[in-house]
Amino acid sequence: MRYISTRGNKEVQAKEAIYRGIAEDGGLYTPVSIPSLDLSKIKNIDSYANLAKYIFELYLTDFTNEEIADCIDKSYSRGKFDTKDVVAIKKLSPGLFALELWHGPTYAFKDVALQVLPHLLLKSMPTFYKQALILVATSGDTGKAALEGFKDVDRTKIVVFYPSEGVSDVQKRQMTTQEGRNTFVAGIKGNFDDAQSGVKEIFTSKKCIDTIENLGFFFTSANSINFGRLLPQIVYYIWSYLVLLKAGDISEGEKINFVVPTGNFGNILAGFIAKLMGIPINKLIVASNINSVVADFVRTGLYDRRREFYKTISPSMDILVASNLERLLYLVTKDSERVKKYMLDLKSDGYFKVEEEVLKEIQESFWGDFSTDDQTRNSIKSIYREYGYLVDPHSAVGFDVYRKYQKQTFDSTKTVVLQTANPYKFAKDVLNALFDGEYNNIDPFEAVEILYAKTGVEVPEGIKSLLSKPILHPNVIEKDKMFDFILEKIRDN
Repeated sequence: MRYISTRGNKEVQAKEAIYRGIAEDGGLYTPVSIPSLDLSKIKNIDSYANLAKYIFELYLTDFTNEEIADCIDKSYSRGKFDTKDVVAIKKLSPGLFALELWHGPTYAFKDVALQVLPHLLLKSMPTFYKQALILVATSGDTGKAALEGFKDVDRTKIVVFYPSEGVSDVQKRQMTTQEGRNTFVAGIKGNFDDAQSGVKEIFTSKKCIDTIENLGFFFTSANSINFGRLLPQIVYYIWSYLVLLKAGDISEGEKINFVVPTGNFGNILAGFIAKLMGIPINKLIVASNINSVVADFVRTGLYDRRREFYKTISPSMDILVASNLERLLYLVTKDSERVKKYMLDLKSDGYFKVEEEVLKEIQESFWGDFSTDDQTRNSIKSIYREYGYLVDPHSAVGFDVYRKYQKQTFDSTKTVVLQTANPYKFAKDVLNALFDGEYNNIDPFEAVEILYAKTGVEVPEGIKSLLSKPILHPNVIEKDKMFDFILEKIRDN
């Protein structure tokens, strides 16, 4: 299995793609070809971990099977996730299912991948590098999941940047209280796109690269620009199909839909790759909040970030530049020069438009729409009333957009809605959605207690204990000071 940059023709093997994170030309490493699944071979696999090993062996062909097994066993061992098979599928109705991806240590879907990535990285690193310096831009959940995954991992240091006023109180407290001798965190005066573009600029700056190499480090990423982050996410789409098949909820070969709350496009891209591998997926439904740049692109073929940026109650989706869309464009066009031009146009002009035949191919697999904050609140309330099921504001966007999809298409295909975070990570917004703003003036951590009292839904232990933890990372910096912060931390530590 070889990997190629979306913007160039240099091919590498999996280990190099993982330890580099991003290609030297700024492109994203993507498989040259997508392997096909033999569904008859996988339908009797008995555990999530064993399915992950099988899928990883298809993509990580320069890893030994023993190396892959070690990575998976350490990541998905008993106690890391509070459910038997890493993820859980709840049946809400005969045709509607919730795929809970938040059973890991930080209560967000990013744990499924970020518990694995540190182990993949350590097995990928060339011996001539002393340490990996992992840089992460986060819109909320990736940061904490990456910090937890890399905490105290040998030969690594991790620096996370988040928009200081663009994450929930629980997300911020999770990051700023992070323990670990190799973990560093700073808020950015700006939005997620500022943090993400800052990290990308550092990754591709010769001056920055030379400076950190002289200190014995190399840059890599834990964001979904790293294929090592994306690969574990492919597994839960395949697992969902197998679970529904074994339960008799679908018949063999029957197509299903997946609804994915979408910001940076990594999660839903994993679903597209699962479809290319042969999982019978009908539609991948892009669910955006009012920062609807990706949903608009799927509908029109125009990607235009020249728009107002909104802060919403689904902050992990407050993104105008979705990095992983670049991989989709490459997988659809197989034309790195065309992808490079799209990305240059986006950087210089703020927009690009794909050709009609490209849009048509994208629309064969994807459908998109968005939700306003009011619609998201109504969705939280209606899902709880109808199914007795509590959802966070990102997952609620998924349910609302799925309702719009059904209304517009009359499609009765059985559907799985991805649940991206535990509702207690956004307790105050969930509480106010259920009770019409009655609790607007309370402390976010008081909201956790009230939400539990009102619903009886269990509060995760890691959220209960947040208030008693000391703030270890109070820094808030200007966005042009990111590299200075990095140097200060790795030199002093």
